[in-house]
Amino acid sequence: MPDTQLPTTLYLNRELSWLAFNARVLHEASDPRVPLLERLKFLAIFSSNLDEFFMVRVAGLRRQVETGTAHITPDGLTPLEQLDAIRERVALLLAERRRCFNELLEELAPHRVRIVSMKELTKDERRAIDEQFESQIFPVLTPLAVDPGHPFPNVSNLSLSLAVEVRHPEHGTVHFARIKVPKRLTRWHQVPGRAHEYVPLEQVIGENLEALFPGMEVLHSYAFRVTRYSDLEFTNLEDPEDLLATIEEQVFERRFGEVIRLEVQDDMPVHLRTLLLEELRDADFPAKTSLSEADIEEGGPLLDLADLIELSAIEIPELRDPPFVPSVPVELRDPDRSIFDVIRERDLLVHHPFDSFPATVERFLQSAAMDEHVLAIKLTLYRTSGDTAIVRALTEAAQRGKQVAVLVELKARFDEANNISWARTLEDYGVHVAYGSALLKTHTKTALIVRREPDGIRRYVHIGSGNYNSRTARLYTDVGLFTCSPSIGADVSDLFNSLTGISRQRLYRKLLVAPANMHERFLELIEREKNHAMSGGSGCIVAKMNSLVDATVIDALYRASQAGVEIDLIVRGICCLRPGIPGVSDRIRVRSIIGRFLEHSRVWHFGNAGADEFFIGSADWMPRNFQRRVEAVAPVEAPRLQARLRNLLRTCLEDNRQAWELDAVGNWTQRVPEGEEISTHVRFVAHSWGEATEPPPRASLGTTLSQTIGDD
Repeated sequence: MPDTQLPTTLYLNRELSWLAFNARVLHEASDPRVPLLERLKFLAIFSSNLDEFFMVRVAGLRRQVETGTAHITPDGLTPLEQLDAIRERVALLLAERRRCFNELLEELAPHRVRIVSMKELTKDERRAIDEQFESQIFPVLTPLAVDPGHPFPNVSNLSLSLAVEVRHPEHGTVHFARIKVPKRLTRWHQVPGRAHEYVPLEQVIGENLEALFPGMEVLHSYAFRVTRYSDLEFTNLEDPEDLLATIEEQVFERRFGEVIRLEVQDDMPVHLRTLLLEELRDADFPAKTSLSEADIEEGGPLLDLADLIELSAIEIPELRDPPFVPSVPVELRDPDRSIFDVIRERDLLVHHPFDSFPATVERFLQSAAMDEHVLAIKLTLYRTSGDTAIVRALTEAAQRGKQVAVLVELKARFDEANNISWARTLEDYGVHVAYGSALLKTHTKTALIVRREPDGIRRYVHIGSGNYNSRTARLYTDVGLFTCSPSIGADVSDLFNSLTGISRQRLYRKLLVAPANMHERFLELIEREKNHAMSGGSGCIVAKMNSLVDATVIDALYRASQAGVEIDLIVRGICCLRPGIPGVSDRIRVRSIIGRFLEHSRVWHFGNAGADEFFIGSADWMPRNFQRRVEAVAPVEAPRLQARLRNLLRTCLEDNRQAWELDAVGNWTQRVPEGEEISTHVRFVAHSWGEATEPPPRASLGTTLSQTIGDD
């Protein structure tokens, strides 16, 4: 087949593929094999994911339509056609979410986990809730009237609000007001004396509106919620004088992005919906919101189901996944042995969360901070989790006089403000902080330790697929390589010099680096497998990643399949490749693993005619990873470590419990065990069960899972 772009019919649409991924997440909320509170968690994750999809992807398509700058995707759909298809698919998903939510409430009720209304409370219970309102909620509320003297207030993104109508008892005039439901207050108020029964905050407020509008007759109130365009614009950042200030300004302005979705309670009357549409259009000037009836979503009796994540954390062990204890790798179990001695002896591969993050990555950086022979520490921070062992290690090292340089990515979506805060904290402690390129996101997960040893200077490196974030390390599956390979160390030094200095480094000894050589090298590796197959050998590719979108890579995989290469793809989220097309992709199989942990590791295996090559790193096969991000992928060369990666990939391919298979049409089907049930996460948890190295992971399930679904 020619090397030109293939017909549009050979590609799946990126946005619809993402919605299919979120449908697989929603399926976990319906699966009776999943513990009930974990199902509630998945329902929350689905809802949070959908919010981000609208804020970024749907909003971006709308802007393309409105500005006339339409970008035609490889599958051939225009932005308007994509929006129509998205609207149709989302409607089906929301109907399924509603059914699933009602089912979950019914199944949780026998366990005394309930969401109740104020009307279901006894007088004493009602009195207790009203007292909570008076003391804890009322002082925080601010009713905002809308009339000629009071313009429609700015409604912040994803905030839950009450639309209230009140009547003047003497004049008979009806007035509209908006009350923001405070995000700082707990959404679920426990009913006194009932262990796990809760009243939603907006209902507590709605039943006490007389206190906010004394002397007026409260007619009714209905919840509503808006979604705004929330991506940042970097098109004019070629050479900003101050990248930090520019991004701070954009983060602030993001709150006023145009409204692209209005969610309302089912029973909100038509005249109130119309009022909200008109007021939101006028209030959004000059954003020029083109909101219409088609952009109204009926969300059911409860909006913002992402907040269910709080309820999913209820401590009822029989309704939760059993806790597990990450293990310490055998090589690191001697607390008296230096981690640098271990790495100098041989490379070390870790697989989180099954291998303890504190006992490996955090120990690596803590040891570097305290070791008198360490001269310098360099690290990339894409998302961090605040005042953690890693941040403390960096500040401790700087205070001890070591050279500490940290590349903080200010453009990490929805973590911009957090990263700005930690960048300033690190600077206050004497850490050299760089912000990288204005046009490229620094997405690579790389740490470099420079140490003086008896035989000279040695560089120790960690390269991984996951962020240096202690929270996500408990919830995401990620791989990491520790090595003191001179060639990899030299490559990482060159990479950091290009990030913190002025460099156009494009040649690397062993690393695949984007945007320098990664795209070209992956295409060469695929081409090599094709040539092996065409020469009568056996071509083999197994690739695990979050997303597969890049059309040139997809084309190369199609050509390799036609040449006889056997290709297995493990793609958690978006996949634009169509497997199983006769004469095109007969030898390509695509699976997706959805389950207890968020699959986040990137692993590649190329058979190379028996001389196997394995790679791990931070990049997906997407245009943004190849062209608009700084990424690093490293070879894993030690046979014993290759065996571990081979086992990881084999486990994913054998999975018949969490795995889904993609067909040529774009449909995903969950695999069904015909004999022994094989679950990737169960198998890895069982493998790591053992020594208690840290408390069982419990906190923040879902909130952390969902925050990087679209930008990880």
